[in-house]
Amino acid sequence: MSTSLVTGGAGFIGSHVADHLLRHGHKVIVLDDLSGGFEDNVPSGATFVRGSILDTELVDRLFSRYNFAYVYHLAAYAAEGLSHFIKRFNYNNNLIGSVNLINASVNYGVRCFVFTSSIAVYGAGQSPMSEDMIPQPEDSYGIAKLAVERELQVTHEMFGLDYVIFRPHNVYGERQNIGDRYRNVVGIFMNQLMKGEPMTIFGDGEQQRAFTHISDVAPVIAESVNIPAAHNQVFNVGADVPHTVNHLAQIVADAMNKKCNVVHLDPRNEVKIAFSDHSRAETVFGVRRKEPLQDGIQTMAAWVKDHGSRESSIFEDIEIPKNLPPSWASVARVRV
Repeated sequence: MSTSLVTGGAGFIGSHVADHLLRHGHKVIVLDDLSGGFEDNVPSGATFVRGSILDTELVDRLFSRYNFAYVYHLAAYAAEGLSHFIKRFNYNNNLIGSVNLINASVNYGVRCFVFTSSIAVYGAGQSPMSEDMIPQPEDSYGIAKLAVERELQVTHEMFGLDYVIFRPHNVYGERQNIGDRYRNVVGIFMNQLMKGEPMTIFGDGEQQRAFTHISDVAPVIAESVNIPAAHNQVFNVGADVPHTVNHLAQIVADAMNKKCNVVHLDPRNEVKIAFSDHSRAETVFGVRRKEPLQDGIQTMAAWVKDHGSRESSIFEDIEIPKNLPPSWASVARVRV
């Protein structure tokens, strides 16, 4: 039996990956600080350890005790727009924490390190995004993700650590933290509707994204270590069909049986059109059926109705208040 570490396994994507690993006979250790996840997301059968990837002593103890064959690194603070205003927090959590895991993986002989990056590494003007494009990230989150990608590549060359890198995009579904006001627009919309509030959209709502149900990404991530052709490669993974945020709002309202009541806020600094090409993933992992947007939203809506709304969390310690969107500034605390 292989033992796998899943960081962020109490979160959204991580808990689904842990589910699939357990089904395939892995012993799973989940490491999560619960800053964005919930202990009840951790699947039955996994061993849960509450802690941070920034705690190097804890990381070393876990690697020494469990002798991990595989590391699935999904822990991250994935708020792209907010990352401009929390640079130190972003780089500590999304870069330094990742390096701690990479160091331990080399030192303790991990066979393969699976990393969830992001299409944020591409930047603007490159849709459909393909893996052979030159990354040009436009926010601190994308820069951190790209740095970890590069670190894995040079670590493989220097020390022989195999890796698989995934760039998922706009993933939604059951177990998502719908109380997070800074990311995951589907969850934000559903939480607002559950609380009787209008759905808020930055700008004109004509931004285009290919919204991806969790069932389209978690199985591929989990299975990747068993596919030699996937090792030391980068893959886009997600839905193929882009939709505007305005269209998404209508689909979400219909699924929640609510009126489509939208308020448009001032635009923020973000990529206007972002979706990716998945030819490389289909070549290596095979062509798989993908969940249509309406069906996936219906499935998530049923889960949300069953679990109820969540109270939106407030981000502590904004580092740069300048140009912070007013809707965020009203609910954030600035470090002086």
